[in-house]
Formats: sequence, structure tokens, C-alpha cells
Amino acid sequence: MKQMGTVVGRGGALEIWGYRELIGRLVQRELGARYKRSVLGWLWSMLNPAATLGIYALVFGVLLKFEPPRAGNGRFDNFALYLFCALVMWNAFYGVITGAMNALLDLGSLLGKVYFPPEAPAVAALFTVLFQAVVEASILMLIFVCLVNVSWTFLLWPVLLLLLSVFALGIGLVLSVWNVRYRDVGYLSTIALQFLFYVTPIVYPLSLIPERAMGLPMRDIIRLNPLSQFTEASRELLYGLDWPGLLRLALMALISLAVGATGWLMFKAHTRDIAEEL
Repeated sequence: MKQMGTVVGRGGALEIWGYRELIGRLVQRELGARYKRSVLGWLWSMLNPAATLGIYALVFGVLLKFEPPRAGNGRFDNFALYLFCALVMWNAFYGVITGAMNALLDLGSLLGKVYFPPEAPAVAALFTVLFQAVVEASILMLIFVCLVNVSWTFLLWPVLLLLLSVFALGIGLVLSVWNVRYRDVGYLSTIALQFLFYVTPIVYPLSLIPERAMGLPMRDIIRLNPLSQFTEASRELLYGLDWPGLLRLALMALISLAVGATGWLMFKAHTRDIAEEL
């Protein structure tokens, strides 16, 4: 097993390309198993986010009555669509984090039998989540096209999703190693993600956060949350038809690449003997 652990640590980022066929099969396996023996099958890929959207729209848009801003075309304001623009980014972030964190546990036992890059299952989980995100975003964009709320800013949204994916994958890779060694990490991560959801302007606009609370610049703190930048930028691109700004996008790209690269390097450094721990 020590020999296998040494082999596991030899790979690099470029090695993933050599195992693209394996990653493709893992993605197909996950997508095929997700709705296996389900009467509605692939329809759940649309019904699940629609149900979540409906619940949040009812609670926060109807009962609590959070007022959304006017859409980019100036013709309507709709809380459900305003919420959906941020929710699709959160779903992608949450899916990549949890998918990468659990991928090593689910398939890591195979590392003792056959070699493949230990990050391959996490990358496969990433592509599975991206597929779902594209489905959700396509539905959202189609609705906006029907409402004549459309602009060239739609073309920038896939770049935003890519940056979010790199950011989330870096975090997920680190958590996956810790989750192998300490199972408490999975439980703590669930609590942390629940907290992060509510301190990110998803079900409410950032303007509802008081500028100061408990003696702290609360709105600025929430704004500095990287995930807040992604959700707000998604709303600006799709709902507001606005350009987030070159400097802001450059900072988001820098943070995403830094977190992604750091997470990848930490993962590679700590997976040299991962086969033994699995």
C-alpha cells in the first residue's frame, strides 16, 4: 500500500487530460444513477430546482415581501426570477463543494486496486454539477428571452460559472482530504454551508443589510464574501442586464484562480498516502 500511496502522489494537473475517458464515464455513471428507477427520470433535473425556487419565492417573496429591483428592460420586477439568478450560482457552488468532498470517499477505495489521479472523481463531480447548472441557467435565460429581458451580458455568464467552479473546486479538494481523515468535517461543512447560505445575498438583496450592526460594517463584510460577488454579478448579468465592471471581474478571477490553485496543490501534497487511509 505504501507503494500505491507514492504512485498516487505523482500526478499533476495535466495528467487529468490523459484520464478524460475515465472522468467521462464517471460523469455518465453519476447522471445515470441519479434518476435511476424514477418515474419522472430526467424531469427531476428541472423539478428539483423549480420546487426549491417556489418555496423560497413563497416564503421570502410573498410572506416576507422582499421587493426586488426593476429588471434591466425596466418593464417588470419579479422576485422569483431575481432569486433564481442567485440561486443557480449557489446550487453550483454547493454541488461542487459537496461533490468534491464526498468523491474521494465514494471511489477512493479503488485507489488501492488500480491507479488513477485521486482528483479525477472530484473533477467528474464538478462536470456533473456543471451539467445541472447549465440546465437551470438555460431555463432561466429562456424565460428572460420570452420577457424580452435579454442582452449581450448573457454571454459573460458562462465565464462567471467557470470562475465559481474553480473557486469551489479548490475548497472542495481540501475538504475532501480532511473528510477522509476526520469524518467530522462532513458534518461541520454542512453546518458551515447552511450558515453561508444565509449570510450571502441570495434570498434577499444586499441593500437590506444594515450598513452597521453590532458595531461592525456589516454590509461591507457581507459584500466582501466572495460568494456574494458571484451571486450579485449573476443578478447583474441576467436580471439587471448590467456589466459588473472589469476591475471587479479581474479580482473575482484572481481570487478564484488563487483558491483553485492553492486547493489543488494542498490536495496533491496530502494525497501521497491517501490510499492507506482509505
